[in-house]
Amino acid sequence: MSRRVVRQSKFRHVFGQAAKADQAYEDIRVSKVTWDSSFCAVNPKFLAIIVEAGGGGAFIVLPLAKTGRVDKNYPLVTGHTGPVLDIDWCPHNDNVIASASDDTTIMVWQIPDYTPVRNITEPVITLEGHSKRVGILSWHPTARNVLLSAGGDNVIIIWNVGTGEVLLSLDDMHPDVIHSVCWNSNGSLLATTCKDKTLRIIDPRKSQVVAERARPHEGARPLRAVFTADGKLLSTGFSRMSERQLALWDPNNFEEPVALQEMDTSNGVLLPFYDPDSSIVYLCGKGDSSIRYFEITDEPPFVHYLNTFGSKEPQRGMGFMPKRGLDVSKCEIARFYKLHERKCEPIIMTVPRKSDLFQDDLYPDTPGPEPALEAEEWLSGQDADPVLISLKDGYVPPKHRELRITKRNILDVHPPSGPRRSQSASEAPLLQHTLETLLEEIKALRERVQAQEERITALENMLCELVDGTD
Repeated sequence: MSRRVVRQSKFRHVFGQAAKADQAYEDIRVSKVTWDSSFCAVNPKFLAIIVEAGGGGAFIVLPLAKTGRVDKNYPLVTGHTGPVLDIDWCPHNDNVIASASDDTTIMVWQIPDYTPVRNITEPVITLEGHSKRVGILSWHPTARNVLLSAGGDNVIIIWNVGTGEVLLSLDDMHPDVIHSVCWNSNGSLLATTCKDKTLRIIDPRKSQVVAERARPHEGARPLRAVFTADGKLLSTGFSRMSERQLALWDPNNFEEPVALQEMDTSNGVLLPFYDPDSSIVYLCGKGDSSIRYFEITDEPPFVHYLNTFGSKEPQRGMGFMPKRGLDVSKCEIARFYKLHERKCEPIIMTVPRKSDLFQDDLYPDTPGPEPALEAEEWLSGQDADPVLISLKDGYVPPKHRELRITKRNILDVHPPSGPRRSQSASEAPLLQHTLETLLEEIKALRERVQAQEERITALENMLCELVDGTD
């Protein structure tokens, strides 16, 4: 009899567990908009969730430590005139978040480290260029202030948020609605899926399709695709019999998938979350109550099923923490933020280890918060891999950093030559805006204190009258 050899992998025993009840975020009215985005974005400082809001679109931003019941009057980020469809944290500044809306605009917000007293209504910058609703946002992984947006007008726009300018507009690439867009690891290529059932790899700076594959999945439901660390592609979709599938593709040979996994029959679109450090992909379906995860390797069958985390409640959306926000002392390799109807619940994925020492095989150096390129350098054709950091001593998020906006003079046709100008001039209006906001906060707090003091005086008077009456 031949002995069965078990595949060697440190991730064979990844263990998922929901956080305790007191670590969840309760009483959040999660958005009911029918849109296949994750509705949640998270970084090492903040948790952002798209919420129900009357008269426009809004999302809530909570410090990670603010668990428990959320006050119904907790300040929101409001400014859009239509529902918010997607939000995404800047990978190079943990206080900056972008939001896309049904109102055709993208807004970029500066979130303060303190809890604001009233709603945040003034974005740092509003980006207008789409003619229909904007449903997809994605920051460039290595270049500073470069943001991608995709709209219902079938156009992808790449912005320089630092100046508010359009860097690139990809107009004629997609004949129908774009379902997903993903950068590769150094931001030189894009992978897109579209309602025309075609998976495309695009070089945005050349405005050309490098490779494409029609009908990577035979079914009619929407596709999703993400790049792997070595440049391959993972796609999720449906078979002709409505079975959900995960496929691995080599862009150099799009004829047949490298591997194909069939799962169950369900309507929910599978959102893939890929971790390049462990080469694990986590599949979360909207309306599902489970997270399936697979390891991608160089050995056949290339896609290895690991396990399924199951729970009772279906998920309305999902946030995925960047690697630098995880607790390395607990051997945590992934953390999700699962949206329910009225709450958000962290789900922690760990690899059990006996030792309390830092497990360097689980935590290779990972992308940190420093950009590798400026927007102009990327646009000129330069590429650079992410600037990596070690997690050996844990990650401490840097203090609040201002997003600097330099509005260019549109009448100045000739770009300034010579060394780059100091940005002190551009900081002045932003500093003024910050000072005005702080003064408003102080005034509002003083008014609250005064009202409380008046209330205390009134209660003391009542107490004195009661005491006098009993005498």
